[in-house]
Formats: sequence, structure tokens, C-alpha cells
Amino acid sequence: MATEDQAFEGTFREMFRRHAAGVAIITANFNGVPVGFTATSVASLSAKPPRFTFNMARTSSSWPAVANTTYIGVHMLGLDNQELADRFARTSNRFEGDHWELGPHGVPVLNDVAGWLIGKVQMRLSFENNAVVVVEVVEGAVGADGAPLLYHSGSYSQPAPLDYEI
Repeated sequence: MATEDQAFEGTFREMFRRHAAGVAIITANFNGVPVGFTATSVASLSAKPPRFTFNMARTSSSWPAVANTTYIGVHMLGLDNQELADRFARTSNRFEGDHWELGPHGVPVLNDVAGWLIGKVQMRLSFENNAVVVVEVVEGAVGADGAPLLYHSGSYSQPAPLDYEI
């Protein structure tokens, strides 16, 4: 049975490597300390009221902040933000420098991103070592227009227009 489970785990991983996802950064302020991480699980939940969700591992170093704060920020990234995505995915010095400032409700807001939203956490649904977080938007701004940063097959990518008209 273990071999069959491992085969399905491999299939699962490979299927989601093939699924392109937008890249975002989640930020929070926990006891006066800025916290953030790169995420590809951000999704719109509803327009009225405006809500989004994201998923994360409860084993993440950022989970205590997400589990215990009221307000969360999400920053949608464009092609010019690949270095920022790497910084928040791979380093511990995520907030060193002048690429951010304290925004509404004390949430860190990143500069020069495609857009950002600040929201109040409505629900944290834990399931085994993972969680789904539901956030209702209270503030935000759209940045420069441009192509979104995508994550696909283990690397960053960009969308390519198809020769198709509606």
C-alpha cells in the first residue's frame, strides 16, 4: 500500500508542477516584527464582500504570525518582481532594505508590485499540518500594469498571448 501511496504522491506533485500559478507575497506584522513569504496559492473567494484565500503549511516559520494576527497583506507580483519573490521564498533577510513600508493596520506593504490588498482574517481552517486562510479586504491599491509573474514546472515564467480572439 505504501508504494501505491508514494506513486500517487508523485503524480500529485507532477500535476501541480504543470499547473501555472500567479506568484504573490503574504505579509503580516506580528508583535512589531514584519513577517512575509512567497505564495502561489492565493485565490479570489468572493467579490461582494471582497475576499481572498491562501493556503500554507502550519510548519512554516510564518505560521505563528498568520495564526495570531488580525490583518494580512497580499502583494501580486509582476515580471519585474522575480528578485522579490526569491527573497521572500529563500532568504531570512526579507525586510532588510527600503523595498517596503508600514501600511494600513501596521501591515508591511511592498513597493513597486502589481498591486496589494490588506485584509482582516475571517477564518483559519486547519487540516492536518496545513491551513486555509480566508481574508476580507479592507484596503488596497493597484500598481503598474504589466504581465504577471507565474510559477510553472519549478521556475518562474510569464504568460504568452495566444493567437485567439473572442
